[in-house]
Amino acid sequence: MQRIGIVGIGNISKIYLDNLTGMFGARVKLTSVTDIFFERTEKAAADYQLRAFKTLDEMLGSSDVDIILNITPPNTHFETALAAVKAGKHVYNEKPLCTKREQAVLLLKTANEKNVRVGGAPDTFLGAGLQTCRKVIDEGMIGRPVAATAFMMSHGPEHWHPSPHFFYQDGGGPMFDMGPYYITALVSLLGQVERVCGSAKISTAERTITNQYQNGELINVKIPTHIASVLDFAQGAAATLITSFDVYSHSMPYIEIYGTEGTLNVPDPNTFGGPVKVRRLREENWTEIPLLEKFRENSRGLGITEMAEAIEEDRPHRACAELAFHALDIMHCIHEASAYGKYVKPESRCERPQAFA
Repeated sequence: MQRIGIVGIGNISKIYLDNLTGMFGARVKLTSVTDIFFERTEKAAADYQLRAFKTLDEMLGSSDVDIILNITPPNTHFETALAAVKAGKHVYNEKPLCTKREQAVLLLKTANEKNVRVGGAPDTFLGAGLQTCRKVIDEGMIGRPVAATAFMMSHGPEHWHPSPHFFYQDGGGPMFDMGPYYITALVSLLGQVERVCGSAKISTAERTITNQYQNGELINVKIPTHIASVLDFAQGAAATLITSFDVYSHSMPYIEIYGTEGTLNVPDPNTFGGPVKVRRLREENWTEIPLLEKFRENSRGLGITEMAEAIEEDRPHRACAELAFHALDIMHCIHEASAYGKYVKPESRCERPQAFA
């Protein structure tokens, strides 16, 4: 059984702590935690009966950790993950894999040299909702996919998140924050992306925080907050993707996939459940498709658990570095396409992940 140490006790850590000691506790062993704020480390260690390390270096030197779960802020994903693989540890990063492509290239190269694995969130594509969609497509229920639309539109996290500044800096914005869920879902359903175009803009130079923690404080925006893009897939489909922190409300679907024989309505790719709906050629109504049995609830930790089992079984893992890197590459390409005013081709390649029934 692979032993996991968590680096970063922040906003998303509780669900990982709950699930890795709960629903996945018989499949992996969560042993330890660390954070730059030691009071957070001590509290998490006490609450979940784990070992508290004062520093990352202490954790990396421990023989009781096989995999590092890196849930630090996005701008520290690279340095934390690189330190882990250099120490001979497998690593699983929260999204995005890194903030820059050259960082991801170096991380994967170093991991290969050290013979350790890299995985990356999101793992929601392994849940019942998106895997049911995968089954619908693979069984030909909507024919051959020819197009898709995807929309992630809100008015930003500064209204609720306790520390929203990083969302508007390098490595943030709606594309790098939420884009991984949508792009990973689309790649898992439609395959590799061949080229992209896009239009990205900063709609407001300053954002006002309205949460209860820093109410009234201003954020200088350094990253586009509204991005409209088109993704062309190797297998022929074309998808329209809009990610925005500039929309108060809308009535668009999360994702829809249009085939030669019908339409598939895909659930929120930031969740593990449904509903999944299909409307086939000449049918008057939508039909809700029964979900696959497993992982309908919030199953954060599924990706690292499947990776841990893949290590034990000496097989590829699904939430893999190639998939996470392809998503990162695509996001950068979209921003570059806007800056250059032309189509941009991702340099990364990624096989469509194997279905997870």
